[in-house]
Amino acid sequence: MGPGWRAALITASTPYIGVKGILDAGIVRLGSEGKALYEQSGYGRTEKGGLRLSPAEALYLVHRGKVEVPGHSFDSLLSVFAGDPVFLRSYLVYRDIRERGYAISTGPHDFRVFRRGQRPGSGESQYLVRVLSERDLIDFRVARAEVTTSSNMRKQYVLAVVDDENELTYYQVREHQLPAAGPVPDVGTFEASLAGKAAVVLVSEGSALDQAFYGTRLDPGRLMLSSLEVLFLMDQGSLSLVSGTERLTTASYLAIVREGDNEVPEKACVYSDLRKLGYTPRTGYKYGHHFRVYSALKLHSEMLVHAVPEGLGLPMSTISRSVRMAHSVKKKMLFACTHEKGISYLEYARMKL
Repeated sequence: MGPGWRAALITASTPYIGVKGILDAGIVRLGSEGKALYEQSGYGRTEKGGLRLSPAEALYLVHRGKVEVPGHSFDSLLSVFAGDPVFLRSYLVYRDIRERGYAISTGPHDFRVFRRGQRPGSGESQYLVRVLSERDLIDFRVARAEVTTSSNMRKQYVLAVVDDENELTYYQVREHQLPAAGPVPDVGTFEASLAGKAAVVLVSEGSALDQAFYGTRLDPGRLMLSSLEVLFLMDQGSLSLVSGTERLTTASYLAIVREGDNEVPEKACVYSDLRKLGYTPRTGYKYGHHFRVYSALKLHSEMLVHAVPEGLGLPMSTISRSVRMAHSVKKKMLFACTHEKGISYLEYARMKL
């Protein structure tokens, strides 16, 4: 039970109306008659002698007129339970999901939601729900762990986000296993000259680099490569980079491009992974993200990908804007979380329960 947890001790004279009770710390208990709430509608958890309700369940049942706590109105109970700063948004999510016809109970994240027509004790849960406010940070280390836990349990991981006007939005989050999009083309070997932080290759139009969708044409005889393209091609042994009379190593070039761009390491890691899977990543700047990603020879990109180191936290409001942008241009929104074991692609998408 979280901090600030409050409870009511309720003795019910019928399965749905509790007429006697005391407010206690930590739990909500109904007498033995209250077990019907669990058996019929999946409320609470059974225990010796009765039923234990969470504050959200108790407040909801009071609001519905199915439980009474003498000496307390709905508003006074709300005031007590709201001593926990996250209670109100949790209650709003609980109420919304209940009124959509689902049975819902606490844990293992914030809530677990059962398939329609099923309930605790006899049914199977479908969603594991984490409740957030629009101002909360998404810690990608935590997000990856919770998505993995949900997947291992064969459940869908859902974020229930409560905005500043107490409106709810639901997001499904899943780890996206990118399939190989095709073979990695062999572009041969080239020499390039450093130009600022980019590089210029003297090749004619229609070269192997053009065919593999690298670079931007300066003119029919010159192809300009971005820093991420240069890093990948150098790492693959396909590009030799010179600056004046000096031949640069990958490490020395990386030091150059990192000046003014601290995101280069994770961007380069994700760019390399996408290329090795046969995708074509191009800048996603106009969409507000690192990459727009093409597969095979498709004319339109299918994904927006943003590279994040595992310890980074992004505001939920930023992720919301990202998802809305991706949806508006008919693309998937993936956050590529780089960590010591590799890269996890987390897809965020709005959903309806």
